[in-house]
Amino acid sequence: MRLSHPTRAAMKPKTTSLPPLFRQTVMDAPSFTGGPPTPQALRDDPTSPPSSAFLPDDEPQHRYRTIWLSDVHLGTSGCQAPYLLDFLRHNDSEYLYLVGDIIDGWQLKKGWFWPQAHNDVVQKVLRKARKGTQVFYIPGNHDESARQFCDHAFGDIQIREEAFHTTLAGKRLWVVHGDLFDGVIQHAKWLAYVGDSLYTLILLLNRWFNRIRARLGFQYWSLSQYLKHQVKNAVNFISQFEKVMTDEARRRGCDGVVCGHIHKAEIREIDGVLYCNDGDWVESLSALVETFEGELKVIYWTVLRSPEGTTLSRAPARVAA
Repeated sequence: MRLSHPTRAAMKPKTTSLPPLFRQTVMDAPSFTGGPPTPQALRDDPTSPPSSAFLPDDEPQHRYRTIWLSDVHLGTSGCQAPYLLDFLRHNDSEYLYLVGDIIDGWQLKKGWFWPQAHNDVVQKVLRKARKGTQVFYIPGNHDESARQFCDHAFGDIQIREEAFHTTLAGKRLWVVHGDLFDGVIQHAKWLAYVGDSLYTLILLLNRWFNRIRARLGFQYWSLSQYLKHQVKNAVNFISQFEKVMTDEARRRGCDGVVCGHIHKAEIREIDGVLYCNDGDWVESLSALVETFEGELKVIYWTVLRSPEGTTLSRAPARVAA
């Protein structure tokens, strides 16, 4: 089902119990005690942001009209959940789109990995939905089992195969994960699984690499993203993916597209159609936001937040919408 502008009055989705993937992760997970990770716990994990990078309370410091997040990959060791939790605590919005690969079902089928910080992220999103944020969840290939529940809602979260969002400036944006327009996923899924295993290995190396950087006093830097962008075939694939997505958005009568899938945050026009990718939370640690002035921006959370918890002077990518 396609939506025009998402509002509570526009549609009353069927309410259902949690999908199996979410029941397993949220309800049947080992019992957790206590609240969010403590500063000491964060210090004990060199891959987590320094404890001084977090503000002392949960009061949002920035409010946006819309936030788009994707490719979180909860359930994997590569997920940077403490950074995402920090982002969710200090940024609020009227609309929140979860644009696929939020929970990594592929990896959870291989082995259980669900630390406290991952549970905290899920609970934080549920809390935002209860407090009035309109949350839309568009599954991707790694959480594709949730697609059977499209056009239903669990709790206050609405599940959609795709969505259509209208900005304050009147631009109609098609919101979709993007895997259905990836030829490898659609025609050689076995190759996608092989690539996912290799990618997981690279992320493991990235984790150890950043442990060393943290001990030397350097900020988080994605080795995996650097290597990926140096490979010519990967660069060509990204360019082709962006062109396919904007062509499809144009065919659907939209002014632009918001997607994820390829873990590369971007805002740019391609042949007159706006292409927006909200990035990921295993490499770039980025989100796409719409301000109340009608501006679209890519936020890189490790750049925007200084060790002292203040906003850096470097401006994020942006475009009027």
